[in-house]
Amino acid sequence: MSGSSDNNAGIRLLKKGRHGLLRAIFSRAGLLLILMLLQILLFVVVFGRLRSYLPHYVTIGAVFSAVMALYLLNSRHDNSTKITWIVVIMLLPVVGALFYLYTRSDIGHRLLRDRFARLSDATRDSIPQDPETVERFRREEPDAVGLTNYVNRTGRFPVYDRTDARYFPLGDDMFPVLLEELEKAEKFIFLEYFVVDEGLMWGRVLEILARKASEGVTVRVMYDGSCEFFTLPRDYPKRLSMLGIECRPFAPIHPFVSTHYNYRDHRKILVIDGKVAFTGGVNLADEYINERKRFGHWKDCAICLRGAAARSFTLMFLQMWHLGEESLPAEGFLDTPAEPAEENGFVMPYADCPVDDDRVGELVYMDILNRAQRYVYIMTPYLILDGEMETALKFAAERGVDVRLILPGIPDKKMPYALAKTHYASLLRSGVKLYEYRPGFVHSKVFVSDDREAVVGTINLDYRSLYHHFECAVWMRDVSCIPQIRDDCLETQSFCREASFETLRHEKWSTRLVGAVMKVIAPLI
Repeated sequence: MSGSSDNNAGIRLLKKGRHGLLRAIFSRAGLLLILMLLQILLFVVVFGRLRSYLPHYVTIGAVFSAVMALYLLNSRHDNSTKITWIVVIMLLPVVGALFYLYTRSDIGHRLLRDRFARLSDATRDSIPQDPETVERFRREEPDAVGLTNYVNRTGRFPVYDRTDARYFPLGDDMFPVLLEELEKAEKFIFLEYFVVDEGLMWGRVLEILARKASEGVTVRVMYDGSCEFFTLPRDYPKRLSMLGIECRPFAPIHPFVSTHYNYRDHRKILVIDGKVAFTGGVNLADEYINERKRFGHWKDCAICLRGAAARSFTLMFLQMWHLGEESLPAEGFLDTPAEPAEENGFVMPYADCPVDDDRVGELVYMDILNRAQRYVYIMTPYLILDGEMETALKFAAERGVDVRLILPGIPDKKMPYALAKTHYASLLRSGVKLYEYRPGFVHSKVFVSDDREAVVGTINLDYRSLYHHFECAVWMRDVSCIPQIRDDCLETQSFCREASFETLRHEKWSTRLVGAVMKVIAPLI
């Protein structure tokens, strides 16, 4: 395809056939609803027609619940998940047991786990760690060596120096720079996003991608399969191929077939020629640049890396793109040299994968909390904590660290908002400060500590992000943009209302009720 007019015509064609309605329930919630109906039907049968067998039913149910409770208490689940399953199974023995067997059977997951493990092992040495960088890091940052050792063990993601890190407080700030960098592409452009939606933002990006593809640049687009429900037609990959763009959805959704549905690709990655990479909370949809208003002002952020560290994002993308293959094809995408930047600090891009036993995203956050001396400022759209993370936040505050969490003032989802409120009292008692962004919705995922250390990425403080999603982030130490990240947190805080025990007393009773009920099954949401 050649010529801008042809590209524009093709882009206009892509806008046809967008889904308007969610036509089915394809999730754990749907299956749980069906199982609950079966449980009710069983109760009706037992009480109505088999009343004489009721004592047997109650006895068997009690014994079964006790056995399942013992099993769960000795399982490898975290404590919050154990409590949730015990409550569910004791209240609804049939539903609880079937639902537990369904989720733990890993239908579809085992194959995914094996595929990812094989590919990860095959690519472990794709980006070797520079010995001189490691030596300098150990000499200059001894207290953080343990963290980098852990991350390197889990995914073999190196620590880099001489990489420029540019922070964007808003998606609005990032967007024009992203377009400028796309225009410079000469070899390849890789995009991996949780949400892609038609509009100004994606239209401008797609116009450049189509033109670059016509010039011979390799362009690959990957988005989460849930987009097929909410934003894009199911045949969108074929439509993009008309523009010379390779496209693959991650895990297209099928009804109740697999618990694979629960594993989503929540990453936001854009890599250009292996030299420049973007990540953060910003997806490719108009609300992320405040072109479209949803839930008030959309407060998001992003980071751009320029230098060798961009190669780690190239590897992350290729691992997902070739998931299921034994190794990466010899395409040369990881061989592109990058010019060193005039930057004295260190950066470490890293990924988190739900199909292994490593909770990298959560443990990086907890390590920052445990090593902090003066402050930790956090921005997150959701606050659905397990016991370990809540303890880490409280312990940091109780030993004198200034811990502040900046959360949405206008929620995008009512249930997560209500669930977040259930943690407020416990955190406030330990001295954690909580702020709600009055102008709208906070979608940023940021940790910054002691003017020296920060994380910007895609990882929320909730169960889905920490346990069930493919995620990514950049850990930074002593890079020049860290004071800007701190200042962004403080400026955002100035637009917030501070939560207190007084504000909790005035919370709507419906919010408190929903939060209390949903907290019981929070790990299953």
